[in-house]
Amino acid sequence: MAPQLLSSRNFKSLFDSVDTFLFDCDGVIWKGEKLIDGVAQTLDLIRSKGKNLVFVTNNSVKSRRQYAEKFRSLGVPSVTQDEIFSSSFAAAMYLKVNNFHKDKKVYVIGGEGILEELQIAGFTGLGGPEDGEKRAQWKSNSLFEHDKSVGAVVVGLDPNINYYKLQYGTLCVRENPGCLFIATNRDAVGHMTDLQEWPGAGCMVAAMCGSTEREPIVVGKPSTFMMDFLLQKFGTETSRMCMVGDRLDTDILFGQNAGCKTLLVLTGVTSESNLLKEGNEIEPDYYTSTVSDMMKLMESP
Repeated sequence: MAPQLLSSRNFKSLFDSVDTFLFDCDGVIWKGEKLIDGVAQTLDLIRSKGKNLVFVTNNSVKSRRQYAEKFRSLGVPSVTQDEIFSSSFAAAMYLKVNNFHKDKKVYVIGGEGILEELQIAGFTGLGGPEDGEKRAQWKSNSLFEHDKSVGAVVVGLDPNINYYKLQYGTLCVRENPGCLFIATNRDAVGHMTDLQEWPGAGCMVAAMCGSTEREPIVVGKPSTFMMDFLLQKFGTETSRMCMVGDRLDTDILFGQNAGCKTLLVLTGVTSESNLLKEGNEIEPDYYTSTVSDMMKLMESP
C-alpha cells in the first residue's frame, strides 16, 4: 500500500491507535545544535494527550544522560533520561544481556557516549576520543601493540577516526580469540549540523569491515535489539507504537521490522521525491513535512 500523506482525514485514526510514539532525533527533533521549529510544542501537546514519548537515536556520540542535557539546552526539559534509547546504550546492553565477561575490555572507535554507557553497565572501555591524536607509524622490525584482553570492539560515529584506531580495532578483532565486532549503526550520513549532511557511522564501520573481513553485530536501527527494552519498559504492544523518523533504511525499517506503525518526516535525509520514486522498496504508512504538522492536525477542528 502506498504511503499516505498525513492529513485531517487520517490523523485521528492514527493518533487514537497509538499509545507510544517513538522519535528519531537527528533530522527529526533537531539538526545539529538547532531544534526544528515547533518540535517542543508538539511534544508537549502529544504528552498532554496521555501518550508515551520515546527517543530512539542511532547517534552514539552522546550517552542517555548527555542527550537529556541536550534536550534541556534546546528548550525541551520534559524529556528524561529514561525516555532516551541511544545506540551507545544499546551497545552496552548487548554486552550485558550476552554475559560479556567483566574481566574483558572493550575498545571503542567512537565518542564519549559509548564509553560512559559501558562504564555504567560495569565494563572497562578503552580508546574513544583520547586516541584521536595518536598516530600509527610504519617501522621496520616493530610491532603495533594492542591489549590482548580486549574482548569486543564497538564502532560508532567518530569525527576523529584515524589510522591508529583502525589498526588497534583490526588487531583486536583479528587476533584476540572470540573478540566481538559491534556496530552501533550503519547510517551512511546524518545531520550533524543544521545546514548539511555529514558522513555517518556507516563509513567507520565499513572501514573495519574491510580490514577485518568480518561483518559486525549491529545494535542500532534497523535492528530490533532495542525494541526488547522498550517493550519491557512500557508494556505496550508494538502494534500500538508509531515510529517517527527521517530515514527509510533505519527508522522506517526499524518500525516495520518491529511491527509498529510508521511515519516519515521530510526534515532530514529523505526527500519526498526519493520516497515516491519508482523502485523504493521501503515505504512508511504515513509521511508529512515536519513533526509540527502533528500539532497542527491535533488543533484543527
